[in-house]
Amino acid sequence: MSAPVHQPANWTDDLIRFLREQPGVAALRVNPQERTVVVATLGQIDVAAMQAKLVEVLRAVEQRIAENKVGIVRPEGFVIRQSGDVTTLERPTCATAPKLWLWREFIWPEPATPEPATPEWRLLATLAAVCGVAGLGAFALEYLAVGSAFVVKGLYLLAVVAGGWDAAIDAWEHVRRWKLDIHFLMLAVALGAILVGAWGEAALLLFLFSASGAMEEYALDRTHREVSALLHTAPKLAMVLGPDGEQRVVRAEDLRLGDRLLVKPGDMFAADGEVVKGQSSSDESTLTGESVPVEKSVGSPIFSGTINLLGVLEVNVLRLSAESTLQKIIRLIQTAQKLRAPSERLTDKFGAGYTIGVLGLTALMFFVWWQGFGIPAFRNEPGQFSAFYRAMTLLVVASPCALVLSIPSAILAAIAWGARHGILFRGGAAIEKLAEVDVVALDKTGTLTTGELALISCESFPAGRESEVLELAYALEKNSTHPIARAITQHARRSGVRVREVEAFESLTGQGLRGRVGENTAILGRRELIAAGPFARWLDQMPPADPEYSEVWVLAEGLLGRLLLKDQLRPQSRDVLARLKTDGITTVMLTGDRRHTAESVARELGVSEVRAGLSPEDKVAVVDGFRQLGHKVAMVGDGVNDAPSLAAAYVSVAMGARGSDAALEQSEVVLMNDRIENFLAALQLSRRARRIIRENLFISLGTVAVMVTTSLFGFVPLSVGVLVHEGSTLVVCINSLRLLLGQNR
Repeated sequence: MSAPVHQPANWTDDLIRFLREQPGVAALRVNPQERTVVVATLGQIDVAAMQAKLVEVLRAVEQRIAENKVGIVRPEGFVIRQSGDVTTLERPTCATAPKLWLWREFIWPEPATPEPATPEWRLLATLAAVCGVAGLGAFALEYLAVGSAFVVKGLYLLAVVAGGWDAAIDAWEHVRRWKLDIHFLMLAVALGAILVGAWGEAALLLFLFSASGAMEEYALDRTHREVSALLHTAPKLAMVLGPDGEQRVVRAEDLRLGDRLLVKPGDMFAADGEVVKGQSSSDESTLTGESVPVEKSVGSPIFSGTINLLGVLEVNVLRLSAESTLQKIIRLIQTAQKLRAPSERLTDKFGAGYTIGVLGLTALMFFVWWQGFGIPAFRNEPGQFSAFYRAMTLLVVASPCALVLSIPSAILAAIAWGARHGILFRGGAAIEKLAEVDVVALDKTGTLTTGELALISCESFPAGRESEVLELAYALEKNSTHPIARAITQHARRSGVRVREVEAFESLTGQGLRGRVGENTAILGRRELIAAGPFARWLDQMPPADPEYSEVWVLAEGLLGRLLLKDQLRPQSRDVLARLKTDGITTVMLTGDRRHTAESVARELGVSEVRAGLSPEDKVAVVDGFRQLGHKVAMVGDGVNDAPSLAAAYVSVAMGARGSDAALEQSEVVLMNDRIENFLAALQLSRRARRIIRENLFISLGTVAVMVTTSLFGFVPLSVGVLVHEGSTLVVCINSLRLLLGQNR
């Protein structure tokens, strides 16, 4: 990157103001010519709010550029650098901070355009059909010599106009901006073919070009439809219960926090919330890809856009419609479809120079054939094509149609397949990068384990009164949302213990709970709370629980009990780690737990390495250490306390998009529904996408190389060049569509 610029365009004022107002944004890279903006963030930020402000600022920037306002900017400590068309602005920071920056590409705001009533591929397919029918009719009349020359030329002209209509519109838009693209090349070739009298070849070229364009648009439309189905799942209405039990129907966007919804079987949940009454199950397949219904009872989370299957539920609204998980996922997917992968950006930059190079080579070879080899300029002779005819053939076979489609078609198809199966990619870069990973670092709690405690054992002293211990614990904990309380209440409900009322309830801050159950006072809490009473000497003789267990003590008159709880391993974690090991990927567990606990989990799951007792900063150091050794590290965490290490990793992968805002904001890949096995699916999808991209590049570049070589020697008729060139484009589109089908193994 070049030295600081002292006289940048005046529009940088707006960007500096944006940096001042957004403390979570560390730097910006802006390219007004290519309409790209990349933002560096540090730590957790409200991405939605930041993006809304960024859109506003970019529109102001565009206005200033249009007005050509230039002046001296004094950034007051901000660093402004420029390299070519790219302007970088950085806020003052320490030398190590840039290592933790998470760079995100955002879309430069475009004017809103209404969605067309008819998909574009249908129009293109119709034009291609007209072109094909007219061209075939003209060829038949010409071959059979049954029609006048006027009718034949009229049909060929109709075929050329229909086949070249869309290409002419696109080419004109680019020519107005002094740019050339493949549409211009195709029209130039068609015109050249007509000038040498090859009307049939011109019609064939434009038919295949328009047909491949229709195929491309169909592939994109199919990809968009895979994820736009989420938009249609967004609920429109909700049934709200009033204070007196009255029911009224309101629009989903009019819901307020704290509203109580009545959701009947078959109805869609209109907002994120929590069940406060009733028991049922919900279909969350549209949100997570999970086909199995999820049981719902009091305290269970509810997600907008999912469907209530069985019983009647009352739900307390916890998030507004616009802030729901479903809406955030929709925004994420829509943004991901527009963000380009590094290889896509490379081909974009390569395309303009390549087009000019092809035009230059064509012009050069025309004169070489004409003046150097004495081939007639425009007249075909028996056994020999004219120099102009050969130049047009070279122009056809050298055009990069298939190359241009090779990467974006595969990337979009992969994004669509992932979204349909509970895997969200933040753009094409994440897909390409994930395929290169050779080390996977995983947080323990919430990633390899469920993050939810389960009651493993209930003991009583004297023995035989375990059910009474559980009753007292349930009575004290049933109104709490603490993880330990959830585990106790869930176990108690499954066991069908008696529900007892608590009076004089009191929370002992940092130690436990106390209340009167029946005639006796009961206490629940940590070992230290019980040890402060008359049981201290006896309790000293009781060995503490193993480190992997959490213990809760219950004390009442004539009764002492202990509950042992343990974080549950995800059932799929062992298989996922085994598969990663088989694929030659090193797995590392990063945890803040004690080494004894961490090693116990690692042995049970088969983790390659264990790093225990880590702070968030220590996790970053571990990830950075692997990076310095040349490894590509994927960090899998919960997106909250793992945010620094997620930002430091080569690829950041978050668990639990349904409940964690940070998972959507900080990570490049989000695994829905806390399904660790989706990481394997994401890895396999990225590898398959990379293989298909390589296949597409081999097909496109290989076809160009072979056909250009043979065309230079004059062996290829224009019709054959057209067939092979456009055929390779169709093959590339069809090959990319394979990513939408079947399992990505």
